[in-house]
Amino acid sequence: MKRYRTRRPVGALLALTAAGGLLLTGCGGGDDAAQGTKDTATDSRGGGYAPAPDGPRGGTSTGEAGETGENGDSREVAPDPDHLSTFALDVDTASYGYARRTLSEGRLPDPSTVRPEEFVNSFRQDYDRPDGDGFTVSVDGARTDEEDWSLVRVGLATRTAERHGERPPAALTFVIDVSGSMGEPGRLDLAQDSLATMTDQLRDDDSVALVTFSDEAETVLPMTRLGDHRGRVHDAIDSLEPTDSTNLGAGVETGYDTAVEGRREGVTNRVVLVSDALANTGDTDADTILERIADERREHGITLFGVGVGSDYGDALMERLADKGDGHTTYVSDAEDAREVFCEQLPRHIELTARDAKAQVAFDPETVAEFRLVGYDNRQVADEDFRDDRVDGGEVGPGHTVTALYAVRTRPGADGHLATATVRWLDPDSRTPHEESGDVESGALGESVWEADRGLRVTATAAYFADALRSSSSSSPSSSHDGDTRHGSLPGAPGLGELAERAGLLAGRTEDEDVRRLAEAIGTANRLT
Repeated sequence: MKRYRTRRPVGALLALTAAGGLLLTGCGGGDDAAQGTKDTATDSRGGGYAPAPDGPRGGTSTGEAGETGENGDSREVAPDPDHLSTFALDVDTASYGYARRTLSEGRLPDPSTVRPEEFVNSFRQDYDRPDGDGFTVSVDGARTDEEDWSLVRVGLATRTAERHGERPPAALTFVIDVSGSMGEPGRLDLAQDSLATMTDQLRDDDSVALVTFSDEAETVLPMTRLGDHRGRVHDAIDSLEPTDSTNLGAGVETGYDTAVEGRREGVTNRVVLVSDALANTGDTDADTILERIADERREHGITLFGVGVGSDYGDALMERLADKGDGHTTYVSDAEDAREVFCEQLPRHIELTARDAKAQVAFDPETVAEFRLVGYDNRQVADEDFRDDRVDGGEVGPGHTVTALYAVRTRPGADGHLATATVRWLDPDSRTPHEESGDVESGALGESVWEADRGLRVTATAAYFADALRSSSSSSPSSSHDGDTRHGSLPGAPGLGELAERAGLLAGRTEDEDVRRLAEAIGTANRLT
């Protein structure tokens, strides 16, 4: 299978597509097209199949615009068929972590908490990295067991994260939930252990502030340069105790006030929210909460990193806060997760290499009959807004990879150009726009997704797993001749039993602990269905 990566000047790209066609590595270890012409104001492919021009409308479980498919999730079709797919970049992973936690407790996750893009983006990829700021774009794919259907992967990667001594200083305001629900094991105690470990790894020129909230919010520790003051930080962390109800709105507002008051020029300023997000006092709506701190967020560029904890977890609220707060969210269930978040993930969320990043994929109508973006349901962007830099995108830091997976039905016998993927972003400091693109030919598609390279196989496995979990409680599963329970609507979807076996074999070959845990989660889901 060939992987294509192409660099084009923005002008040439416009012509092409218009034609239609803790912290910071101190914890150890590493880093690891044109505007569409449509009558509607927004892209309606939020998880649905979109036929290319002159192609057949619909597909498996596909209805007319606005119709809900048999599985209960959206299967919309664009009112005016086109060949563009546009979305804001997203590097969240909380949905996958929370699903694993739920399965480990013997329960299937609520389908509404399953976001396929967060499953897919929970695994390391080996995409080429750019030499400087910006992105590389890789596009590849392989055929599924369903005739004419393939999975096409768009991979975006930023430069490798800087080493511990090379990064800029950080000013971090931690907003810690100390409500009564946080007293359960694996919540506040886990947060305290993680923060203590992180404090020992920070540099002397880093700063930390600590805000707590229950029914009210309190600044326990103002912005404090570490230097010789680590003991003060440890004392503040050790003093945390669970109390009453959850006024998350007050916590976020006080956290941002504290971050602005202690803001340092020339350093990276961030708010890190650690909570089970079970808000029950004060403002409980994400939009209302964020409206109260909008000026600070816009003026000072202080983004929000959400860390979810607890078996009962307000997934929707935390995810909304992170999206609207120009930040990201992840989920922590145990000490291993906590180390990964605070020692590996958080460094990549502190420094930014791209603001308002969006991707647009242009499928060639001569070779593509229909397509579907897997996930990114609430990250859709109108095609015509791709180059409107006033429209919000995603924030991405160094060391990140972003993967988008498409189910694509090619026209029988079609050969030639399949798709061009473009990413557009703004420089974090100058706000200058940049673009990068890559493309793939239909002849480069591998014969089987199960014989593709490791990265594509893991991506396919994670996507099939998420699709099955989204479908498990809203449709009646079918059984194959060997009794393997089947769920999901993605083309070529195997049963969960077969999927667990394939993931197990892949984990054995690669000796990848993350893939092993994925295989175990799939096996558990299969037993629960």
